Amino acid sequence: MDARLNYFADPTASKVLKYFMAAGKALKDSPLPTATQELVALRVSQINGCAVCIDMHTKEAAAAGETSVRVNLVAAWREATVFTEAERAALELAEEGTRVADAAGGVSDEVWAYAAKHYDEEQLTALVILISFMNTVNRLNIITQQPAGNYEPGQFH
Repeated sequence: MDARLNYFADPTASKVLKYFMAAGKALKDSPLPTATQELVALRVSQINGCAVCIDMHTKEAAAAGETSVRVNLVAAWREATVFTEAERAALELAEEGTRVADAAGGVSDEVWAYAAKHYDEEQLTALVILISFMNTVNRLNIITQQPAGNYEPGQFH
């Protein structure tokens, strides 16, 4: 499969994505734990069906030392016993923040309070921005049918 657009060859995309990737780097450097970032990025990408991001974040999680059991169970995290309460709160916030159209009320007060119980304001801010960031990246990749499978950990860092 070939992508509909080559973002790296297009002058406008290159300009915009330079700043966008800088935002992604700032998120990586935030105090939100790396494991949480990868699990959330993976779950948002699973919900949206973004193959290239699923490829990237499963590999980045493994490179960061995440176990295959936890990576494989992200899609069914509610029934899995391998996630911390804080990770579960982040995954639930990621799901409600991604399924805005499905959840007519958006993110519920209960889900917000659960996340706020486990993360300080700076971490919570990073989590909210990460969820939004991943939803944007997923849409960029899905609309242009970016192919998956060839990502190498660290490729964009």
